[in-house]
Amino acid sequence: MATDNGSPTGWSKPPAPPARRPGPRPGRKHRTATLVVRSLAVLLAVVVAGGSLAVYLKYRSVWDGIARVDVSGDLQAPNRPPVDPNAINLLLIGSDSRVGVNGSIGGTGGADAIDGARSDTIIIVHIAPGSHEVDVISVPRDSVVPILNCTPEGGTTGQSAQPLDDIEQVNATFAYGGPGCLWETIEQTTGIHINDFIELTFSGFEQVINELGGVNVCLPEAVDDPMSNLDLSAGMHHIYGPEALAFWRTREDLGLGSDPQRIQRDQFLMASLFQGIEHSSLLKSPTTMLSIIDALTSHQDIVTDTGLTPEVMLRIAEDLRGLKGDSVQFVTVPWTTYTGNAQWIDSSEEPTSGNSDWVQWVQPEANSLFSAIAHDTTLPTTSSSSPPVQTVSPADVQVQVLNGTTTAGLATSTSASLSQLGYDVVGSPADAATDTYTKSVIEYKDAAELPAAQTLEQIVSSSQLQEDPSLTGSGVELILGSSFTSLGSSSSGSSSVSNLAATYGGITGNTNICDDSSAFAGPDGS
Repeated sequence: MATDNGSPTGWSKPPAPPARRPGPRPGRKHRTATLVVRSLAVLLAVVVAGGSLAVYLKYRSVWDGIARVDVSGDLQAPNRPPVDPNAINLLLIGSDSRVGVNGSIGGTGGADAIDGARSDTIIIVHIAPGSHEVDVISVPRDSVVPILNCTPEGGTTGQSAQPLDDIEQVNATFAYGGPGCLWETIEQTTGIHINDFIELTFSGFEQVINELGGVNVCLPEAVDDPMSNLDLSAGMHHIYGPEALAFWRTREDLGLGSDPQRIQRDQFLMASLFQGIEHSSLLKSPTTMLSIIDALTSHQDIVTDTGLTPEVMLRIAEDLRGLKGDSVQFVTVPWTTYTGNAQWIDSSEEPTSGNSDWVQWVQPEANSLFSAIAHDTTLPTTSSSSPPVQTVSPADVQVQVLNGTTTAGLATSTSASLSQLGYDVVGSPADAATDTYTKSVIEYKDAAELPAAQTLEQIVSSSQLQEDPSLTGSGVELILGSSFTSLGSSSSGSSSVSNLAATYGGITGNTNICDDSSAFAGPDGS
């Protein structure tokens, strides 16, 4: 098994975070000090859309300036999602590292000093060349996920898998185990195979915006945020690096003060950036393209995995050539407030740990989204002639998972995923009476347990319900068959993801950037 226990040449990662201890995950300890850039790394995908990248790949000195990390040690799970031969999925990471010049940008001094680095921007970019579409899926950094085993890499400590009821913020996986740990966690919780990752820093964001000639933003109201230094009047503005960075990281003193609402604003800015590139000749200029890439590599503002070769980048550039705004969709993973927040909050005081910001994914909507991306299909639809299905909240579904196959550890990993999705996993994962199950079976005792079984059935593909009066106690049993791949997976549907924005309240690349009032609505967040 290949591992990477050191930093790649030229990549200076920040000191590893302190040893794990009970309580809030990293990134919540200094909430008011953690002012972060949103959606940084997606800019690289936009840059290569110019189609001129091939001109610069001959400049090996520039290409070789990109820092690379071997993440293979974290990608050894036997149940990794299968590769989609019809699409490329990139994991884009915006790092809040304060190393070097990023310290002066993000702030490091005094009592507010921030150690380590977190993935404060997490985006899955799904590039479907067959239908010439791109889907940009934002994952809230405050999403709770199970704690998986991750090897040390790039100066991080790594982390050990924890019991099913122990969770962490998804951005903490990057802090403890580097990009490979985040990659592994995204794959295991979404069922989407990731091909490569790209990481960008604060400084990299500013440089790209400046080299592209700035970006338009449209504000429905004036904003004066001393925390991020964003001071803009209502209306349209053309802004550059530092001011654009302030727009990205503004959170607490704007709108609801939430991370998902900031993602909304970031998506409008990304759409604006795409429109500016689409309607200009910037990226047809070899000088402009080279200056962008040279600026990023010379300051070590970009990091990728070792598998992201010039040939892969060329393929991505070709897939994005001539892309139109209505073929780019921006959506956020469906989310709701984390139901476990109450254990962290003293009812007589304000939240003491910031965990009231934690969110969990809404099911089955989130898994329908993941399934569509994983298989490059349209979203599943329900026939109006189908009988009504009684469902309950995942938290009201008690389920024990049994392995009816010869795949070792399948019940354990599935139990972890169910727990992360909010299901009440009871009993220890175990083997079924036989390992010859092909189709997964959900057993329930009587009619009272049928709604719970039907709720579970929605996220277990190709499963069948089976009433078994001999079951003891409450809850249902999930017996996994050999056809099971991951929760929420499905191979049905047509050839392209075409309705994500409309289904999930997202936007497309050609949206009017002044239609963003909901992204600013609410109290000022103070």
